[in-house]
Amino acid sequence: QVQLVESGGGLVQPGSSLTLSCLTAGNIFFERDTMGWYRQAPGKQRELVAQIDTSATTINLDSVKGRFTISKDNTKRTMHLQMNDLRPEDTAIYYCWAVSRFREYWGRGTQVTVSS
Repeated sequence: QVQLVESGGGLVQPGSSLTLSCLTAGNIFFERDTMGWYRQAPGKQRELVAQIDTSATTINLDSVKGRFTISKDNTKRTMHLQMNDLRPEDTAIYYCWAVSRFREYWGRGTQVTVSS
């Protein structure tokens, strides 16, 4: 069993920062498996925000480049998404995602709302 549990979402004003965390448990090779963050805004498709593996980190969305940073803490088996200068268009449910042994795993998501 693999469990991904997100935390850190909330309601913030434009220009604020948030750090999302994804705690992993179970049979996953945390240090080498590919992990990432997706988000889904109301009425829109889920989109890949950023991903990280043993060789690189990638910010996949042009709209968040320079503002979001993905990282992993191997000792705590936790992945983070640091989000700075948040904008209303960043409002979405953010999901933790992992690929291990050719299987995909998802967390339940954490809501991020950016509004004045």
